[in-house]
Amino acid sequence: MIDEETLALLTRNEADMAFKRRVRTIFEWLDPTDDDVILDCACGRGFYLNMFRYVSRCKLVGLELDPEIIAKARRNVGHLPDVTLVNGSIYALPFRDGYFDKVILSEVLEHLDDDLAGLREVARVIKPGGVVAITVPNENYPFWWDPINKTLETLTGRHIAKGPLAGIWANHVRLYSRERLRMITQEAGLIIEEERAFTHYCFPFIHNIVYGLGKPLLESGLLPESLADAADRTRFERNSGSLLNPINLGLAVFNWFDRRNTMNEPEGRSTVNLCIKGRKPL
Repeated sequence: MIDEETLALLTRNEADMAFKRRVRTIFEWLDPTDDDVILDCACGRGFYLNMFRYVSRCKLVGLELDPEIIAKARRNVGHLPDVTLVNGSIYALPFRDGYFDKVILSEVLEHLDDDLAGLREVARVIKPGGVVAITVPNENYPFWWDPINKTLETLTGRHIAKGPLAGIWANHVRLYSRERLRMITQEAGLIIEEERAFTHYCFPFIHNIVYGLGKPLLESGLLPESLADAADRTRFERNSGSLLNPINLGLAVFNWFDRRNTMNEPEGRSTVNLCIKGRKPL
């Protein structure tokens, strides 16, 4: 099991407080060992692959559909040992049945027109007895996480799905209720072993700040190196942690708001994420 000191190091640059709890959840549920074969589907820019390689010698495979995004993953983690990156679709995974011991399925299902078909394909490539860690955005999300969309949904039943104001709905087909996530997990043939819901308290407009403003600025390459070292998820070892760095000062403020959150909020409370640990039957 990953220790607290290492977990804190891996997430020291993290401004998205919900992402920090997703990292903890995925490491706790998958608990990588050196002989594991683990799939990150979809791997995005390779952040989980980078963290898993830092703490384990397991074999890692990242699958990503978007050619532009997988090119960024190759720059971030393509040089790391025993990391294979594959350009492909979740609906037709290019792997044999039962190939993987464990799968990361984090913030993916909400992008799929047919989430059940995608989850069934993931279940196909997991070994009997293997585990998948699923995380999705909660339809009952906190007002302050994304006040713009929460207000629009309440008043008009609509939301912003694209652009810097998209917030939690950015490029998503749906958000999830606990009931829907449970239903598709079971219909995909997986056993639900554990559930979590987290991140209720948050800095106002944090989703828009982190992803609408922060991410484009970081990826533009315009930030001075010291600021980029404190903001980039892949550069956690290079951040001095000094509060004289305005990025670190901002992170300290975000963490102060996060201090009251727990790893599993009571059912019915608004949270950013819903998570399920699913196991393939023997």
